[in-house]
Amino acid sequence: MRRLPTLLALAALAGSVLAPGTASADVPPETRFSATTGVGIHNAYERGTYPYLAQALDARPGLIELDVWPDVLTRQWRVSHSNPLGNDNNCVAATSAAQLYTGTRNRNLEHCLDDIRLWLGAHPDAGPLVLKLELKTGFSGRTGQGPAQLDAVLAARLGDRVFRPADLLGGHAGLDAAARADAWPSRAQLAGRVIVELIPGTVEEGNPTDMLWTDVEYARHLAGLAAAGTLGTARAFPAVHRAQAGDPRIRYADASLRQWFVLFDGDATAYVTGGIDTAWYDANHYLLVMTDAQNVPPAVGTGDAGAAAARVAELARKHASIASADWATLPSVLDDVLPRG
Repeated sequence: MRRLPTLLALAALAGSVLAPGTASADVPPETRFSATTGVGIHNAYERGTYPYLAQALDARPGLIELDVWPDVLTRQWRVSHSNPLGNDNNCVAATSAAQLYTGTRNRNLEHCLDDIRLWLGAHPDAGPLVLKLELKTGFSGRTGQGPAQLDAVLAARLGDRVFRPADLLGGHAGLDAAARADAWPSRAQLAGRVIVELIPGTVEEGNPTDMLWTDVEYARHLAGLAAAGTLGTARAFPAVHRAQAGDPRIRYADASLRQWFVLFDGDATAYVTGGIDTAWYDANHYLLVMTDAQNVPPAVGTGDAGAAAARVAELARKHASIASADWATLPSVLDDVLPRG
């Protein structure tokens, strides 16, 4: 069971100080996932952050992030921060949980997914885990690396550990209707499961010739599958990327696509200081990922676990589902789970 932050962190918000080691309470396992706030690790795949991806998972975060490139020469899915034609990561080609902390690293996305599946198999009480995939240049349909191919990789490597859009949909008319009906399972029901989030990549967003970003392309994919009666093959949730006041889905000119977005992802500072009504996300049971949590004024200094825990509590009150940050050096904070709102 994940821990709530200690009273020390909560007291820091009010300017008071308690002795370290104060007991913490638990979020009941029957709490719906949509009603909780967890902590994410930015770029958990980097070897300078964790020697092995399994060590990031050992910290029991609520989210980890992988940067993915469709290699247009080899048609492989690469995991790297800045190399589109090679891997630069802490994933290994493990075939058992015992091999997760050894062996040659710099592996393809498939091996990173294997590592996650094997680790979850060895820790059945862990999760749910949001797996955030930033597709740096977007999909590459001309090389056969589109939404359907990514779904196939996720299905082959993670199997039934993935919580699919169809699982949320149930008998509702669309994902938006399902979310507003709070059809999300409880944390206990999602133990050992992965929710895959897709966001457009920084290169894609900065490319003036790219007219079809990841979010729109995958939403169209979902709509097409639903129309064909095959939504069950989809394995990911597209995110509305970047904070915006009101309902940010109005940016999509095709209004029929808006129902497929129930996950939102943007800068925590913008959500907290930008006059955005974040209670709207909570009221509709949409998932809200707030990134760079450490930069919300006043910035949280490196190594300040008390301030980091207090920041998570602050963002929970601001209705975040995940407070993501560069807090790999603060393991006492990474497994925190709070009531949302």
